[in-house]
Amino acid sequence: MTGYERYLPILLLVGSNIFMTFAWYGHLKYRSAPILTVIVVSWGIAFFEYILMVPANRIGATVYSAPQLKGMQEVITLLVFAGFSTWYLDQPLKWNHWAGFALIIVAAWLIFLE
Repeated sequence: MTGYERYLPILLLVGSNIFMTFAWYGHLKYRSAPILTVIVVSWGIAFFEYILMVPANRIGATVYSAPQLKGMQEVITLLVFAGFSTWYLDQPLKWNHWAGFALIIVAAWLIFLE
C-alpha cells in the first residue's frame, strides 16, 4: 500500500466537501436570490463535488471499508463546515456545536477500531 491509496482519498474528500458546503449552505448568504436560481447554482457546484467524491471513494475503497470512508467523510464535513460557518457565513460555532461535533468525531473513531 502506498501513500497514494491512503492519503489521496482524504485530499479528494476535503476538496469535495468544500464544494459540497458551498453548494448546500453558500446560498444562505444570499437569501433574496430566487430559490430556482439557488437550486440550479447549487447543482452546478455539486457537480464538482461529485467529480472529487467518486474517485475519493473508488481509490479509498482499496484501503478503507465503506463505513470507514463514510466516517472519515463526516469528520471532514464537520471540520470544513466549522470553518465555512465562521468565515463565510459569519456564524461562529458555540460550545454546544463543538461538543456535538466532538461526539460525532468519537463515533467516527469507533468505526476505525478493528
